[in-house]
Order: sequence, then structure tokens, then C-alpha cells
Amino acid sequence: MASIFQAVSMAMAAAALSGGFAVPASAAAFRSEYTVSYLGLTIARSHFESTFDGNRFKVSGSMSSAGIAQIFDDTKGTVTARGRFADAGPLPDDFVTNYTSGDKKKKTEIGFAGGNVSKVVNIPPLKKRGRDWVKVADADLRAVTDPLSGTLIRADSTEKVCGRTVKMFDGEMRANLVLDYVSKGPVSLPGYSGEAVTCRARFVPVAGYKKGHRSIEYLKKCSKIAISFAPIGTTGVYAPVRATVGTQIGTITIEARKFEAVN
Repeated sequence: MASIFQAVSMAMAAAALSGGFAVPASAAAFRSEYTVSYLGLTIARSHFESTFDGNRFKVSGSMSSAGIAQIFDDTKGTVTARGRFADAGPLPDDFVTNYTSGDKKKKTEIGFAGGNVSKVVNIPPLKKRGRDWVKVADADLRAVTDPLSGTLIRADSTEKVCGRTVKMFDGEMRANLVLDYVSKGPVSLPGYSGEAVTCRARFVPVAGYKKGHRSIEYLKKCSKIAISFAPIGTTGVYAPVRATVGTQIGTITIEARKFEAVN
């Protein structure tokens, strides 16, 4: 089951969220809940809480394995991202993720300055890699975002959500998600009823991975990835409400079960 969570992480480049934090009076706060399923069975659950105050944003939360997946892999994690929106997209300030999988624990901290990575801390440190490893160069860490901030898209309308490349770095791997328009249609779930836009996502590994790795090669060449975005209130920001990711072991579905304003 660990490979399922790895595939979701690489393809979506995102973790899931929950937990509470103080909300400024001028800010808009939102809460969402997601499930991750494989072959129709729920394997993980997550909860988001986010605030938007002008151009500033903060997202914080957690993800845990669920259902049959808990038998094979008890995984829990938390993640927080903070930053602001600019014309070119989200500019994160910092990104922190902690997760525990069985007896293994890992923490990653990424600091940003002007859209560029300024600090990376991995605990425990990353293992020494062989000659078949594609190293991350300094140029790869410019004009990038973290996996969580990268899922937030500010656009004037649904027509402008797709047609862009999201450049992400998770503390080890640099990858791009190339989004192309597929369709628009209604979506209804607790807290939201309205239009969503679906983008086709092409996964492009850039650096920080092993050449010829089967999962990476499949995601790059064969995987069919689709992500549907819906507006978060009147913030002008769009976030995923559904995604399907084709992997070597089958299709993984990530779906919002709740998408609502808190205040």
C-alpha cells in the first residue's frame, strides 16, 4: 500500500490538510474534506482548512490512511503552507510537512524568497544517490512552488484555470504539471454547488529522481491524470475538488466530500 501513497504524492504533488488556526477578522476561511480511493475502496482521508486575506494565504492540515490500507500501511501526516499570490501565481513563504509511516518518520521544511527556494531541510537527511540519479540544479529551484501552494490557482474565470504549467519542488523532487483544458460542468457537494473546470495534467519529472524508475516513467509516459477545480468562495482562487491519477497498479481517485466556507 505504500506504493499507492507514493503514486498519489508524485502525481498530485500534494498532501491533505486539517487542524485549526486563528483567522484575522478581514480574512475568508474555508474547510474541505477529501477521500482517496483505489478500486472503489477508501484508502485515505484528509481535511483542509485555509484562510485568504487579500493576497495572503495559509493552508494547514493532515492526512491519514483509512479502510483496508490501514492493515498494510498506517500512514499519518501534517502539512502547512503560507505565502501570497502574485500575477505569475502563488509565491510561497514556507512549506512544512511531517509524516509517519509505520516506524518511519520524516520531516521536510522548504523556505522560499521571491519565488525561489532559499532553504531545504530534510530529517532524516536524504540518502546518498548513485550515478543514475538526476540531480537538482540551482536553476531548477527558481520560480517554483511547493506541492500544496501549487494546487491553488488564482484566475478571473474557469476558462483561465487550465493552460498553464505548475512548477513544484517537494524537498527532493522537481516536477512540472502541465495543465490543459478538457471541459466545464456542474458539481454539487456539501458547501458548494456550481461550476467546475477539468484540466488534463501531464506529469513531467525535471530532477531529483532515479533515471528509468518504473513509477516515474509510467507517470511521465502513460498516466492519464485529470484534475477538476472549483472556486473558493469569492477569493478568485480555485482548488481541486476531484482528481484521477492513472498508476501502474490502477486508477487512484481523490475527491472532495465537503467544500465550505467557515465564516
